[in-house]
Amino acid sequence: QVQLVESGGGLVQLGGSLRLSCAASGSIFSIGAMGWYRQAPGKQRELVAAISYGGRTNYVDSVKGRFTISRDNARNTVYLQMNSLKPEDTAVYYCNADLIYGLGQGEASWGQGTQVTVSS
Repeated sequence: QVQLVESGGGLVQLGGSLRLSCAASGSIFSIGAMGWYRQAPGKQRELVAAISYGGRTNYVDSVKGRFTISRDNARNTVYLQMNSLKPEDTAVYYCNADLIYGLGQGEASWGQGTQVTVSS
C-alpha cells in the first residue's frame, strides 16, 4: 500500500515562510502529476499548485510569486515552498499524486493533510 506522507506544516507569523514536503512510500513504478491542495474551514478544497513529471508548473492566482512547487522524482517527493505567508493562507494542505504501478495501472492518492496557520 503506497502512502503519501506530508510534513512541514505549523504556525507562522504574517510574512513568514514554511516548506511542505510530501513523500510517497511503497512500491510504485512512477508518479505522474503531483500537486498541493488546501481547504480552509467552511470552504471547498482548492488546487494551490501542481507540477508535471517533467517540471511544468501551475499555480492559483492568489499564491503566484509567493509559493513555489518542486519535485524530486528520484525520491518520489514533492515540495511546496511558501513565502510571504498571509492569514488567508491558513488551511489544511493536502498532497495529491497520480501514482503509476505499471502499464495502464494507477490511481490518484491523497496525503493525510498538514495544518498551516498564519497569525497576524
